[in-house]
Amino acid sequence: MPNTLLQASALLNFTHPDLKRLIAQRGWHDLSPHDRVGAAYDFTRNEIAFGYNQADDIPASQVLADGYGQCNTKATLLMALLRALDLPCRLHGFTIHKALQRGLVPELAYAIAPARILHSWVEVQIGEHWIKLEGFILDERFLTALQRAFPQVNALCAYGAGTDCLADPAVEWRGEDTFIQATGIAEDLGLWDTPDDFYAHHQQDFGPVKTLLYRYALRHWMNGRVRNIRRGYVPAIPGLQQPTRSEGLRSETKSDALGALANHSSPPHSQKDTSG
Repeated sequence: MPNTLLQASALLNFTHPDLKRLIAQRGWHDLSPHDRVGAAYDFTRNEIAFGYNQADDIPASQVLADGYGQCNTKATLLMALLRALDLPCRLHGFTIHKALQRGLVPELAYAIAPARILHSWVEVQIGEHWIKLEGFILDERFLTALQRAFPQVNALCAYGAGTDCLADPAVEWRGEDTFIQATGIAEDLGLWDTPDDFYAHHQQDFGPVKTLLYRYALRHWMNGRVRNIRRGYVPAIPGLQQPTRSEGLRSETKSDALGALANHSSPPHSQKDTSG
């Protein structure tokens, strides 16, 4: 019987030429299982920047082409890479409280955002052990910007982070579980062989109008905020400790928001372009 946790799917399309080329160029097949996981994990974490794609249910090849992703889309890419490297893996689905996205979702839109948002992490099998991988969501540059903005904060559930140890979260691959949004989890939606199965049963309930607004406007505004945070411009959140002000640090203005929308075609951007 074939191992269903090694099979491709419409979303886990690891036979796509771009994914095969990436793995061959990096020589990942020659590594030990532990190092294969680490190579795929580190690539997904830092060479695919944190940002918002047009939808959750896009194939791994599209996430790679975008050069950025969030929890669900990065999870799809990581699973595809792991399976291509003969490493059994599965998806664990959840919802998270919307507070975790505050600071990224503009205050004008936060009030009407769903109370719970779809979330997932990846579980990979090495030998007899299953390891939970969630710490790949925020790229190092983005996470470092949050740490510099909140040097005295231990627990943070905002700006895409959900951790009780912001200064030293468990995000580095050391052969153990990694987490960066786990404290924002609201509901456990169980284990799934593929993201395809997960999204066949669970979709973000925006409604048709909000879905269009998200796809063509809101996510570009959010990606503009992600870019600004990565540069050190962390927007303040009402009721939360104010970010530490440093050179160039500012609050978002109306003109910033309009600029983000006007430049929505630019990615957040991935580590292919860290100058932004």
